[in-house]
Amino acid sequence: MADKRNRRRFTPEFKAQAVKRVLDGRGISEVATELGLSTGQLSTWRTEHLAGGSAEALAQRKAEEADMQRLRRENKRLEEENQILRKAAAFFAKGIATQFAFVSAERANHAVSLLCRVVGVSVSGFYAWLQAIPTHQHRAEAEAVLRGHIGRIFAAGRQVYGSPRVHAELRREGRRHSRRHIERLMREMDLSARQSQRPVPRTTNSRHDHPIAPNRLARNFTADRADQVWLADISYIASDEGWLYLAAIKDMATREIVGWSMADHLRTELCTDALVMALQRHSPAPGLIHHSDRGVQYAAEPYRAVLERHGIVQSMSRRGNCLDNAPMESVFAALKVEHVHHCRFRTREAAKAAVFDDIEVFYNRQRLHSALGYRTPAEARANLEGITMLAA
Repeated sequence: MADKRNRRRFTPEFKAQAVKRVLDGRGISEVATELGLSTGQLSTWRTEHLAGGSAEALAQRKAEEADMQRLRRENKRLEEENQILRKAAAFFAKGIATQFAFVSAERANHAVSLLCRVVGVSVSGFYAWLQAIPTHQHRAEAEAVLRGHIGRIFAAGRQVYGSPRVHAELRREGRRHSRRHIERLMREMDLSARQSQRPVPRTTNSRHDHPIAPNRLARNFTADRADQVWLADISYIASDEGWLYLAAIKDMATREIVGWSMADHLRTELCTDALVMALQRHSPAPGLIHHSDRGVQYAAEPYRAVLERHGIVQSMSRRGNCLDNAPMESVFAALKVEHVHHCRFRTREAAKAAVFDDIEVFYNRQRLHSALGYRTPAEARANLEGITMLAA
């Protein structure tokens, strides 16, 4: 059976946002890895995007990008060295007089060779010192290392991970510590997940004459295979230019956002574009259940026509009952609490780029979901598709 990933297709909106990340100065390999693409695929999209220019302009652009990559590497190296020096200054200000102690405390965050070079000691001397220190100092050093790992994971998790997810990530890395120990250290380090209390306005207009589908889920939000149950909903993001509306579709088994679309309006095509993206990506078999609220966008004939054409069974929540689509509400709550409500977007395009990053890079491929046993949606889909292929 052919690998399903080889048949993935992408909407123009997805391609545009992916190319924008490259043109904003990110490396092609880095962006491709973040989005689960091949470098050749992303390079082709970039070339197509730049095809409006002359051959000379394209060559110049490539040369400029090569120079930018070299500068980024150099700047990254210098920034890391400066960061080490700043930490060292604060460390020695506390009266701890040995460079070896500093290297030991920071080796979870930087390479030992780099630390030794910056503070002016030998690597062999450091390891000789490490072997000679007493056992109680080893414990203190081990805790300092653990604090470094906690801080790294908290930062990589965009400061939205509480102790359960930090503990889960440590276990994924093979580091065995009790959750209570991690809770204590995070409390001492003053690390807590972001919170927000902003109200959510209504985006649903259920006062219409279009057909209403029955509630086929009845709050049974379970699925044992990918593309068996999809949930859909609409939310909004504020910008200085006005509202940016987001339509998204979530797979119940993998918790993945399989389709999304963003626009400055709430017309039916906003939701249709999200549905088309999901269909292009995963080509579900007939019989999939699509659940949403009773909004006019989902009840309108163009949207229902797409569902019928692909053999998808429509389901709708009861009037005014948001709990009938609770898992989808939680997606938008996480998006806003963890990121959107902590940013001010000057333009809708800036908001689009941020939401794209949140969904495609973080939510789908990096964020650990407790409902998935602290795995990512991408890992859950790969596992379920592997089981399906073995069964076939």
